[in-house]
Amino acid sequence: MPGLYIGSTVPFSGKNTLCLGLGLKFRAEGLSVGYFKPVGAQAARIGDAWGDLDAHTISQALGQDIPPELATPVLVTQDFMHKAFAQGPGIDRTGPIVEAYKKISKGKDITLIGGSGGFSHSGLYAGVDGPTVAKALDAPVLIVDRCTHEMHYDSLLSIKETLGDKLLGCVLSDVPGHYMEELNAVLIPFLASRGIKVLGLIPHDRLLGAITVNALAERLGGKLISSAHRGDVVAESFLIGTMQVENFLTHFRKYPKAAVILGGDRSDLQLVAIEGRCACLILTGNLYPNDIILSRAENAEVPIMVVRDDTYSVARRMESLLARHKLRDPHKFQQAAQLVASNLDVAAIKQGLGL
Repeated sequence: MPGLYIGSTVPFSGKNTLCLGLGLKFRAEGLSVGYFKPVGAQAARIGDAWGDLDAHTISQALGQDIPPELATPVLVTQDFMHKAFAQGPGIDRTGPIVEAYKKISKGKDITLIGGSGGFSHSGLYAGVDGPTVAKALDAPVLIVDRCTHEMHYDSLLSIKETLGDKLLGCVLSDVPGHYMEELNAVLIPFLASRGIKVLGLIPHDRLLGAITVNALAERLGGKLISSAHRGDVVAESFLIGTMQVENFLTHFRKYPKAAVILGGDRSDLQLVAIEGRCACLILTGNLYPNDIILSRAENAEVPIMVVRDDTYSVARRMESLLARHKLRDPHKFQQAAQLVASNLDVAAIKQGLGL
């Protein structure tokens, strides 16, 4: 039965979004869909077993009820890495992957195979990198490249050189609106001239990158000291308040649903953010606000979170959190499906798979 390996040039590029969106689209068209993540890096306790958290989330969303250890036969834990380092090269670890894939794909019209990390390099030390796994499963490959800051042209060309005709094409994800014209006029024709089909442009979507205040507090180790009942408020982005009030206002007007990261001593910016009804205030350095700020925040129902880390450290963690957290909330599933259905050449993908 046909399978499709979905990898990416670098981590956190949109593989999960693509797997979920394509899976839901194929199911809506009446196809029987399997989902498989050969190598998982998000190890978590799922019921009585260990599995990959992302794989479990997508399996459930696609109506697939299988044991976590079958959905992800290779979990990258400290123990796994130590064994791989000790054993050295030459060990074939694809056997369990192939066996699990046979069980999951049996009777399915299509099985989506979710990659882990960057296609060409992640897992190379243990022989479970993307090219090795895709070859073992004899699956065509679709590569996602996130275009928020830059495109990874050389990576795409290198992957094409490695895979040849096994590369079905690529999808450019998280594309800012101002970048669309250049992509269509210059970059897509260039890739086509090198034999790489661009099968979709997925625009930047704020909802997919959003995270609730409660989830932020949990992951940042923060304490909500104001309007804790508003922990279900969603932050779509974040702003760092290290500037003058006038400059802060300019940025804040562009991102009104942002979590605002501030030093606990910046009461001037705290007031501005509260009056603008930001998603939440994150006060760094374990510094608590004064009574006026607390009173204003309670009246405006703006959550305030206090964290121990400094502003720079929190900002770095926030960037990672927003990238990793995209599809952990069920309310985002339909949004992912709509994005994929509206912006991918699904017909070309089906044709390439022989569906």
